[in-house]
Amino acid sequence: MLEVETEKKVWWATLSFEHWKFVVAAVEEGLCYIDREEQPYDEWLAWTGKHCRGYTLVQDPERMRPYIEQIEAYLKGQLKEFDMPLVYKGTAFQEAVWRSLCKIPYGETVTYAQIADAIGRPKAVRAVGAAVGANPLMIVIPCHRVIGKDRTLTGFGGGLDLKTRLLAIEGLTVRDGVVEG
Repeated sequence: MLEVETEKKVWWATLSFEHWKFVVAAVEEGLCYIDREEQPYDEWLAWTGKHCRGYTLVQDPERMRPYIEQIEAYLKGQLKEFDMPLVYKGTAFQEAVWRSLCKIPYGETVTYAQIADAIGRPKAVRAVGAAVGANPLMIVIPCHRVIGKDRTLTGFGGGLDLKTRLLAIEGLTVRDGVVEG
């Protein structure tokens, strides 16, 4: 029997919410990427070139609809937990951080030090920050729930305005850059 090699694809579409736009992408196995569309297109191409080498990019809003519908429901405050398959590849350390992020309950925040403790690397707080920053699935892997030890908002790839909005969706109040409560 002749084996036919199927072409590997990354399907993608854009999602608009309020004044933000996102690139949302998936491979056959599941969702693999979410980022703000305002980021330079070269960054998206560099990411796919590094993490999806040999894949063909295909813009396909219909194929992406199930993912986008869940993300939209979250952004509208109608969904608290995602049940879509996720595909992410990083170092063992990054993946441990990302799994830990997924355990942060909706409407709660943790510090970088708490994540470091949770993965058994209490002295790796800065490395945790770098791993959080490398998260390829913003929103779905909730890196927006990580704040500074003094409860201040810290860096977020989507911008602090989006981080503030995501926390507000989850019922948290940010005043003058500090998460209340």
